[in-house]
Amino acid sequence: MDYFVSDLHGYYGLFCRLLDKIKFSGQDRLFVLGDMIDKGPESIRLVKMIFSLPNAYCIAGNHEYDFLKYYRALMMQTEDYDAVMSRLKEYFSDGELLDWETVDRLDLLPFFVEGENFIGVHAGIPVRAGKLLPLSEVSAEQFVYDRRFKDIDVLPQGERCVLFGHTPVRALSGKDEILLYPRADAQGRGGIEEYCKIHLDTGVYLSGVLGCLAADPCRAIYVSEW
Repeated sequence: MDYFVSDLHGYYGLFCRLLDKIKFSGQDRLFVLGDMIDKGPESIRLVKMIFSLPNAYCIAGNHEYDFLKYYRALMMQTEDYDAVMSRLKEYFSDGELLDWETVDRLDLLPFFVEGENFIGVHAGIPVRAGKLLPLSEVSAEQFVYDRRFKDIDVLPQGERCVLFGHTPVRALSGKDEILLYPRADAQGRGGIEEYCKIHLDTGVYLSGVLGCLAADPCRAIYVSEW
């Protein structure tokens, strides 16, 4: 089974509970669509755990992108790598766990992930005349900061479903539940190809709710702090 999640924001304990609930195994794949870090208490513990999973595929969100901008700015100012690491550790509440291997893994994160019937991004992809801009023409800033793609009137007509996060769904629906946008010609089979886009960010740092999507058939699974 393919699973999709976004905006984990350092909630290591809830993420582990979610993996237990879906009975995540070596036969599954997990796509983590950015913003693993910041806001929650255990950013580095979380990313190190995710990076240890051979069947987890991660992309950068705006929080990883902002951290990497900070990291690169520090590296341009000094050749004292120990001093840089000390500053980077101060960036996170559990920064004592940070090491260069983790920084390098964050630095190598792509900005999108693709499958036969899906595209995963953090914030969005520009849409022109109902069609997605080719991925090769999308800038890193558009992938991680886009605020238009989430809007209910943006319904891309490409053949693949676009999964994304970035903005808590409660901003649109008032609920902390994954939003699915069916295609006009959906056949009711329940697979991911039946949707033009799926909005994943359940706003865990606001709601205490973390959700993920199982792809085929599409269904949402949630865990909660409460």
